[in-house]
Amino acid sequence: MRRRTKAREYALQLLYKSDITKNPEYEALDSFWKEEELEEEVREFSRQLFSGVIQNLEVIDNKISGFAENWNLKRMAVVDRNILRMGSYELIYMSDIPPKVSINEAVDLAKKYSGEEAGKFVNGILDRIREDAGKE
Repeated sequence: MRRRTKAREYALQLLYKSDITKNPEYEALDSFWKEEELEEEVREFSRQLFSGVIQNLEVIDNKISGFAENWNLKRMAVVDRNILRMGSYELIYMSDIPPKVSINEAVDLAKKYSGEEAGKFVNGILDRIREDAGKE
């Protein structure tokens, strides 16, 4: 598995934990990493994604809500919601990652951790966020 793909999986786990416990504290990062022996690059990219989503959560959630027609963000599956948050963060704030990569990685995570239909759902919303951000 590629380093950034692995890092996205760890970031998703962190976001999921934060969402479920309603506790976005960064101390959770330290306890989480104690259990995992990872390359520093994987750890750092995971940390960047997690922190970026948490710091920009209101903007990201508003963006997702604006494009998730007939869907209330709080009623989405926790996994799907956090995949969308992470993908949106990459599309909006990380210009060094090609939009296609961010969307494909998010769709793959949705298929792996949620289901085929979730992959289509995530793809549709992130593609609209990509268009809104003016990215090709």
